[in-house]
Amino acid sequence: MTGEQAREQATANFKSGMNCTQSVVSVFAEQFGFSKEMLGSFVQPFGGGMCRMREVCGTVSGMLFCLGMLNAQKSEKGEKINGFGGEKSQKDETYAAGQRLAEEFRKINGSIVCRELLGLEPKQCDIAVSEARTEEYYKKRPCAELCGIAAEIFQRYLDGELK
Repeated sequence: MTGEQAREQATANFKSGMNCTQSVVSVFAEQFGFSKEMLGSFVQPFGGGMCRMREVCGTVSGMLFCLGMLNAQKSEKGEKINGFGGEKSQKDETYAAGQRLAEEFRKINGSIVCRELLGLEPKQCDIAVSEARTEEYYKKRPCAELCGIAAEIFQRYLDGELK
């Protein structure tokens, strides 16, 4: 898959009703041997910047979850990679890769914090009920585009462009 294809799929996923994290993770789920439905359930709480608390953008959480799926795939293939109780150097490699992904997102968008990306004040960030996905919603929210950007960044990482 190309970066542009990953971007288009994640954008379409969000517009189909998935939350931001689900939109990114589902692009890569089957590639790593997981069902989209199962992972969609696992990552649902990360949407809206962690359960709509508007903290770390769900698209960034999605990229980091994808990094974990990549590690799991490598481990299944017999590569020694960070897992439970992994060596410190392996854990540090994962953290460094995750920081590079987040920094690339920050460089493009100015932040990795949901409320900052949406231009919200903290007092606007305590509503647990999600908004209806109307045409007006999509006009005022950059989330679909952010999903696409995150998926493209992760695909670029897979392609070796962000090592």
